[in-house]
Amino acid sequence: MALAEEEEDEERTILSSSLLGHVLLMLLLSSLQPITLSVGSASEAAKAGIPLNQYQDCSQIDFAFDDADIIEEGTLVAVIGRRRLQGEESILQEKSVLNAANKLAFMITESQYKGGLDGSVPVLVQSLNWMEIAEKIDDLFLGDAEVWRRPSIGQADPHGGNNPLVTKEGHNVLDLIFTSPILSLAEVAKSLDKVDGVVDHGVISKFPCSAVIASEDGLQIVDSLPRNAMEAL
Repeated sequence: MALAEEEEDEERTILSSSLLGHVLLMLLLSSLQPITLSVGSASEAAKAGIPLNQYQDCSQIDFAFDDADIIEEGTLVAVIGRRRLQGEESILQEKSVLNAANKLAFMITESQYKGGLDGSVPVLVQSLNWMEIAEKIDDLFLGDAEVWRRPSIGQADPHGGNNPLVTKEGHNVLDLIFTSPILSLAEVAKSLDKVDGVVDHGVISKFPCSAVIASEDGLQIVDSLPRNAMEAL
């Protein structure tokens, strides 16, 4: 058996560290073999004396947990990849692990679970013709969002400054920054999937899925509805 675990956001140290501690204890008491895609989680596993597997060497992922940037209330459709990538971190690899897992749980705070979402959706695009692709995306969401190329360092601007981010796979990251509420993340994903030159994006819809929501009153666990039930809404 194998368990994939991902942790990225230092701003959620209390939540992530607490849940990570529970998972590490579970690993010590079981036969699960963990896979980690972040430097921080690998370090914690090493401190606990837990050996790690490589993702490509694992034929089955039974359970994955990740700290999403934001989750759509009700549907549990999530956005990942908003934060600055560190080292060898990869949105593509992260999303691949999450989609491959038999079960998935997201860790979020109460303020990150809501309807009428705002903020950005990261979009991975081909580097050579990124501006043409950005213009297509801009036209697609005209009046609702702006498109900025993400920089590797320094402040962001529409063109990514003098140091645009290039992922380890060789792609640019466009931040689709919504200026009005996002009515449906699923519809945003469908629209982006149709744009030539878009490699992938940070929207992930996975069934079954759970959200572990942290608030001042404790933890709440919300499970996703079956896909046929969502389609009937």
